[in-house]
Amino acid sequence: MTSGTDQPSMEFTPSAEFQVAEGPRDIGICFIGDGFVAGYGDPKALGWVSRVVGRTPTHDADLTAYNLGVRGESSAEVMQRWRAECPVRWAGRGERRLVVGVGAHDLDHGISTARSRLNLANVLDEASTSGIATFVVGPPPTLDPELNGRLQALAEAQADVCSRRNVPFVDCFLPLRDHDQWQSDLAAGDGVHPAQAGYGLIAWLVLHHGWQRWLQLGD
Repeated sequence: MTSGTDQPSMEFTPSAEFQVAEGPRDIGICFIGDGFVAGYGDPKALGWVSRVVGRTPTHDADLTAYNLGVRGESSAEVMQRWRAECPVRWAGRGERRLVVGVGAHDLDHGISTARSRLNLANVLDEASTSGIATFVVGPPPTLDPELNGRLQALAEAQADVCSRRNVPFVDCFLPLRDHDQWQSDLAAGDGVHPAQAGYGLIAWLVLHHGWQRWLQLGD
């Protein structure tokens, strides 16, 4: 038995499986996470979440999206908060879906990669046992090489957590680390959060890495 991580030798088996009900679809999506989810730094106040939702063809499905991002929050804080904030927004919805974007600020809070990994695993496992479909968007890179080394380790850990649970994971770190437009956007701001162009890049990654397939809206 390992300490500080989810148990790699055990296969997670949910007690309740997510299913799409027959008939008209009423989808409630909660986006939970930190300032990247909230879209901090975008002068258009869209971030990647609104860009993704705005480009999602619903195919006659009724989709309601809730952005619950809070700037500076750690995975530990998000792990506690989603339990209180998401259920009231899912009330009456036929499908409950949860998009998680955490971990970028765990380093600021002194949270180890192992603990951050476990926090994400706990959210995904709890959601799965309740019949809630999950999707994870990983942390993006900064302009700080030392910080990026730790962020890459975190992104790899999150990808592993999701792979073990068959949860879609979007890697934002490697595709953006050496991307000129991403780096220019960060350099014009605080070196961490992007502006319009950078959030557009994250939105593109999400939309082209299984988003519609996850929503079962076709390709």
